[in-house]
Amino acid sequence: MKYKVFIGIDVSKLTIDAHLHGIGASKTFSNEEKGFALFLSWVKKYSKQSEPAEMIICFEHTGMYSIKLATYLNDIEIPFAMLPALQIKQSIGIRRGKNDQIDAQRIAEYAWLHRETIQETLLPAKSILKLQSLLTLRNRLVCDRGGYEATWKERKKALEGKEHKEIFQVYKSLIMNLTVQVKKIEEQIKAVIESDEAVKLNYQLLTSIKCVGPVLAANMIAYTHNFTRFATWRKFACYVGTAPFEHQSGTSIKGKTRVSSLSNKQLKKLIHMVAICACAYNPEMKSYYKRRVSEGKNKMSTLNVIRNKIISRMFAVVNRGSGYVDLMKYAA
Repeated sequence: MKYKVFIGIDVSKLTIDAHLHGIGASKTFSNEEKGFALFLSWVKKYSKQSEPAEMIICFEHTGMYSIKLATYLNDIEIPFAMLPALQIKQSIGIRRGKNDQIDAQRIAEYAWLHRETIQETLLPAKSILKLQSLLTLRNRLVCDRGGYEATWKERKKALEGKEHKEIFQVYKSLIMNLTVQVKKIEEQIKAVIESDEAVKLNYQLLTSIKCVGPVLAANMIAYTHNFTRFATWRKFACYVGTAPFEHQSGTSIKGKTRVSSLSNKQLKKLIHMVAICACAYNPEMKSYYKRRVSEGKNKMSTLNVIRNKIISRMFAVVNRGSGYVDLMKYAA
């Protein structure tokens, strides 16, 4: 067994609650560098005979609240596992009541129970972390702009006359300002991509594929940690929610094969839009879609096949290290 000390941490906005499995010790620290240093001193007091490489610190991925702790541990090379909250929640069985100390204890128990299979989390490069933050902000701004545009159009139909001119001007100003901010964010995204040669190369390879634009390419690089996070495109398809799964049990349940709702829906949405675009403007995908539909196949099922084709092509060009080749040009 690689690890000897198992520590569970419940991460909150201002504090972290730690629990050492087996010893039963628990303590609360501030969610900042000073608190992290005190936490490690406290751990060393109870595990003097263990090396840092022999301990594993397990905590839930809570976005911006847990990334500070993850970055701190990564910088000083202490093993940690930052796991999805749902993964831990579904593994601990029936529970009643909740508080931070008990949650930390349950996370520590999870780490110990899965000691043979638990995998250390490796943070991506700082350029990837920055890219993730910029893409999240861009998505938020684009969604806000879309909301204002929809409301503005509806109000223009319902409210006519000069007395409502000021309202329309406010909406127009908000939309224009958000458009400017989106363009600034996109320039920063481009600068981050240009600053890293490995990221830049994969970005160029991805955008060589028909209908794959800069937004999907940047998101693919961010979520796959520049194509180091997933071993195969099929594992990524499972993560993004395009991999089909069986739904049957015994003789009574014989459901259709279908995709899972447990997925990265933002990335799935982008890939779906690219699939629709490919059906309209990529001759190969267009003919494939029409042929499948004419055979009586479900339209959404066909679109999902095209989504997986696009995913496999993105992984193929990156693994091969050369741009996409359109074989339709060479067809007789």
